[in-house]
Amino acid sequence: MSTSRSAEQWDEEFECLIDLTLGLMALNEGQRYVNRIQRMPMHTSIRTGHQYMLELINDHPDRLFNKIRMYRPCFEMLIQVLRQQTALQNSRFLTLEEQVMIFIYVISQKATNRMAMEDWQHSGSTISIVFTRICKAIASLSPIFIKPPNLDDVPDEIRFNPKYYPYFQDCVGAIDGTHIAAHAPSNVVKNFRGRKSNVTTNMLAVCSFDMLFTYVVTGWEGAVHDSRVLTTQLEDPNSGFPHPPPGKYYLVDSGYSNKPGYLAPFRNVPYHLRDARRRGGRINGSTELFNYRHASLRNCIERCFGVLKARFPILRFMTNFSLVRQREIAMCCCVLHNFIKLHNRDDPLFHRFGVDGVMPPPDSDDEDNTASSSGTAANPHGYGGNDENFANSMRDHIMIQMYLHYNM
Repeated sequence: MSTSRSAEQWDEEFECLIDLTLGLMALNEGQRYVNRIQRMPMHTSIRTGHQYMLELINDHPDRLFNKIRMYRPCFEMLIQVLRQQTALQNSRFLTLEEQVMIFIYVISQKATNRMAMEDWQHSGSTISIVFTRICKAIASLSPIFIKPPNLDDVPDEIRFNPKYYPYFQDCVGAIDGTHIAAHAPSNVVKNFRGRKSNVTTNMLAVCSFDMLFTYVVTGWEGAVHDSRVLTTQLEDPNSGFPHPPPGKYYLVDSGYSNKPGYLAPFRNVPYHLRDARRRGGRINGSTELFNYRHASLRNCIERCFGVLKARFPILRFMTNFSLVRQREIAMCCCVLHNFIKLHNRDDPLFHRFGVDGVMPPPDSDDEDNTASSSGTAANPHGYGGNDENFANSMRDHIMIQMYLHYNM
């Protein structure tokens, strides 16, 4: 019996030894294969990233526009500004032009790191380093390109349009918020979910009537209401918010309170342009007339958001960046929006959305958290008292004058 048991034990030990030997052989062969793969160059295309950039710049103008959403003269002007206003220069292996084009390509095509690696024939770490460097540099230009105009002047878009002048002659711009697609850490993600359960950040913007952003704040949690974002900026002396001069005001929608400096539409009255269009443009009463023209003039901020998200789809399909980087990306998009508007008056996207009354396409990532025009808007901050009465009286005066001339 003991001899039999020893033979069985020997057989088991022999089988274990064979299994171990085979395992070590497989591991060794696998390591040799991995080493061969690691030593094999990956980005070996005949066309380098620099050659691809030159091809796009020198080929048909629409090729470059389709890739980075701007034309060559505007791109070259951007490079010049970055050289003058930032510390960016050519790196050891990449020209500044190629670095900037890689960054704009990613935000214009919602491209992943792997897609950029293949198109530009660089490693993933190089793409990430370039993206971060250019993102910070362009975001740093925001004080230069995102700033208020002279708030004492009457905008030409009002002065020369009888629908708006003289009724809105003291208006200096429009304010609204929009939602940007986001990625958030699991421990705070609930703060970034709005009522549609999408994970977003809330961006507050002020724009002039020529579709330039004049103030932008990014990075607020998606669950935060627009009115709270605005109130926080107004109360913060370091926010840099361009407060309207005495007697002037911004146009806001029904999600905000009507108060001095911020003219809101009448509630419980049809407001949106689509409401009037459903009825063939018929206006029923003075409050509807006021709301219709208020919405038509304030529509410039909606068109700004339409151009912004059409040009930079990354704002609707954000990849997994840190929250800080996501804020910088949104700011970069606004800087580039203004830069293109200032340096390319023939830009196709501005022509597409630049017509008064043109509505941007619906965006599933953008949540409308304002109150319904047929209901009561949220007013968590409780503006009231004499200030609200004064603002209501001013709105009534504009409405009456507008309706009198409308019926003449």
